[in-house]
Amino acid sequence: MKTFHSLLFALILTLLSLDPSSGYSPREDERVIREYKREQELNHAKIARDLVHRANWAAVGSLSTNERVKGYPMVNIISIDDSDASNKSTGRIRFLLTDLDFTGPDWQNDNKVTLLFSDEQTLRCKEDGKDPMEPTCSRSMISGQVNKMDPSDKSYQPSLDAYVRRHPAAINWVKAHNFYLCELEISNIFVLDFYGGPHKVSASDYYAVSN
Repeated sequence: MKTFHSLLFALILTLLSLDPSSGYSPREDERVIREYKREQELNHAKIARDLVHRANWAAVGSLSTNERVKGYPMVNIISIDDSDASNKSTGRIRFLLTDLDFTGPDWQNDNKVTLLFSDEQTLRCKEDGKDPMEPTCSRSMISGQVNKMDPSDKSYQPSLDAYVRRHPAAINWVKAHNFYLCELEISNIFVLDFYGGPHKVSASDYYAVSN
């Protein structure tokens, strides 16, 4: 709300300082005010949940253990799923990892990862004529710790079944390359979906979203 008031005040000052001969149009005034109203209506937690559920994959950042770039940020691609048995969103981000890849050794050395989700992953931004770097091309950065799921836990097989349903090739990954199922234990969520900087969303608000 503070950001909104600051932006609205700046808008008023701008309007007062405009030269009548500058070519300013009342339509532009209406457009800017409409965008400010839209910003107030954004449900940042729901946007984060929507981005996660529509995505088949995420970019994941970790602290590298590879000797060539040890200590540097490492970026990787992981296939993700957050569905229940009915393909509805749970918000719980599950993924397969292997110690033969970058992310597996990294999280076991320092269990801090961040997953990036963007509207451009499903080409929504391109279709709307937005550049992926524009704030209105929604994105969410979700940080947390990797939780390796226990195969003996009752939630394991339903979670794996849901994952394989979305990523059929995964059944071969588990058999041939020692992949293991994980879930992200969320510690922080940033959502950038409009001008004015990122919004912080708590894990509890994120999980409370009803779909």
